[in-house]
Amino acid sequence: MDRNPVAPTPSEPSREQADILESLRAHRALLLTTVRGLDDEQAAATPTVSSLCLGGLVKHVTLMERQWADFAVVGPDAFSGGDPQAWDDAFRMLPGETLEGLVAAYRSVAEHTDGLVTALDLDAAHPLPAAPWFEPGATRSVRRVFLHLVAETAQHAGHADIIRETIDGQRTMG
Repeated sequence: MDRNPVAPTPSEPSREQADILESLRAHRALLLTTVRGLDDEQAAATPTVSSLCLGGLVKHVTLMERQWADFAVVGPDAFSGGDPQAWDDAFRMLPGETLEGLVAAYRSVAEHTDGLVTALDLDAAHPLPAAPWFEPGATRSVRRVFLHLVAETAQHAGHADIIRETIDGQRTMG
């Protein structure tokens, strides 16, 4: 699937769009603060009882944001079949991956999503794909997609903050 399904022409954001952008950008910044100054080994470390690592969280949030942004444009075709190994790999740094590369990919996806926030009709909606975690026949508006991205990014920024504090004591806030 084309991972850049539209080349949005951003317009001047409405107040609602500006609020969504501000929230997305704030939580992205918190996530990226947790990886600032780390090397690849630290970014791949799993210092808690969880199997999560900082590089893997950046990678997961990138893939999640890309997929939901694609959904906002093309609907359920944005979601492909579930490969359990690919799902697991999306939470860790694989051989050859670098933190620098993962952060660059995240920034690229974020820039594209930001363009979609101002280019798409927030009231447009698409049916959700069949999945055990979605109610059958449910739809999701583009607005709700972007709100989901805010929530998901904030949640994973919190995970990342705990991992970073475990690595070297640095905290994102406070």
